[in-house]
Amino acid sequence: MEWINTPESSNIASFGYNAVNRVLTVEFKSGGRYEYFEVPSAVFAAMKAADSKGQFLAQSIKGRYRYASI
Repeated sequence: MEWINTPESSNIASFGYNAVNRVLTVEFKSGGRYEYFEVPSAVFAAMKAADSKGQFLAQSIKGRYRYASI
């Protein structure tokens, strides 16, 4: 799994992607951790490239993919 640390983000501590299972894992600075399911690799690539990871998560992932708190 590839992990990306995001010290510049006010909300997201890090995120990672499992390409085999197509699961995006997001760890928040508040301590919460969520898995988003069936996320295409292109969406992960777009999140890596986004200027604001939190804004990208809110606009392009939340509400579009199933998720679970872990």
